[in-house]
Amino acid sequence: MLDIKWIREHAEEVQRAADQKGLAVSIQALLDGDDERRRLLQETERLRHERNAHSKRIAELTREGNAPERERLQAAVREGNRVLGELEAQLELVNARHRQLLLQVPNVPSADTPLGASDADNVEVRRVGRPPEFDFAPSDHVELGERLGLLDIPRGVKAGGSRSYYLRGAGAQLHRAVQQLAIDVLAERGFTLLEVPLMVREEALTSTGFFPLGREQTYELRDEDKWLVGTSEAPLVAYCSGEVLDLGAEPLRLSAATACFRREIGSAGRDVRGLYRVHQFAKVEQVVLCEADAAVSERMLQEITANAEHILELLELPYRVVAVCTGDMSQKTHKQYDIETWMPSRQAYGETHSASNLLDFQARRANIRYRDREGRLQYAHTLNNTAVATPRILIPLLENHQQADGTVYIPAALRPYMGGLERIR
Repeated sequence: MLDIKWIREHAEEVQRAADQKGLAVSIQALLDGDDERRRLLQETERLRHERNAHSKRIAELTREGNAPERERLQAAVREGNRVLGELEAQLELVNARHRQLLLQVPNVPSADTPLGASDADNVEVRRVGRPPEFDFAPSDHVELGERLGLLDIPRGVKAGGSRSYYLRGAGAQLHRAVQQLAIDVLAERGFTLLEVPLMVREEALTSTGFFPLGREQTYELRDEDKWLVGTSEAPLVAYCSGEVLDLGAEPLRLSAATACFRREIGSAGRDVRGLYRVHQFAKVEQVVLCEADAAVSERMLQEITANAEHILELLELPYRVVAVCTGDMSQKTHKQYDIETWMPSRQAYGETHSASNLLDFQARRANIRYRDREGRLQYAHTLNNTAVATPRILIPLLENHQQADGTVYIPAALRPYMGGLERIR
């Protein structure tokens, strides 16, 4: 959420950001509504003040025995209450409309964010590692998973419907191993691991910027005011909501390893084969809260991106980092990098990680503050990034590390979590 005063002073810039992100929100309508809201607020305050003054005078007239003047003022109070009631009802409606519009206003992209309409316009920043060159006909992850007994999609569909799966044996171990590797890397780098709620209240998703625009992608538990999270970013940020944090010495680094759920509305027919786009998956998430200093939050963005890159290097996978363009950004994002890992079956890099700097956009919604060096309350900056997401990461793991004899090589960093297993046979 942006400050309404700041929006008023930068209306053209904010409208341009909405247009670039493809969001149908009118900043002028928001400002007109704010004018109406302030007018009604001033009028209701005036009427309340007048009523209080009349009530005080009525008490004096009663003591003085001035019945005619007292009755006149009592009639004026009744009429004032009637008008005030109507104005308060109008103000309630205007406030609700104003908040809904304000919740749709996007964060403004950073000056170095590329302009573009879709992920096709993202700009490569760097490329690390080289895609493998096979001297045999390589298999995709589904063929490998089925042949090695790691994956069973037909039974997943039988039990859970489309985009469902079972991981078996070493496949399930691999799924767990990459998560534990990521957890351990983040622990070494100062992150506190939390076990978080996977069912959260609507307010938790609104205050962290996932609602109202992401509602259609989220599974609702009807009649409970609960929703299943699509990322632990929501409960990790909500953990600090409404609080004043101590961010003076160091940023607050939080992580969680959770199951995640996503409806994938609008993806019918896309990535239907295998594990790329599924309804249930697992993520190890990084969340950072730091002081409201653009240089500090930029440094944190580079740090959490480097954490994810380090994990990919431990997994011995080729990848590239791209600067995400305006049209591929979410509403809440100020600056974003995606990490795409090479997937031989796609003959392309596929997104496996996303790192975002939100500045104070999220903290304003969630009312997360800290005291600066002068003791003044400020909204914190928040950032997030995937450390690893699985089963999607299993696609490049299986496909890049397949061998001519049909086995799959296990990177050395994963072997302690796989009982010392060097190859899946």
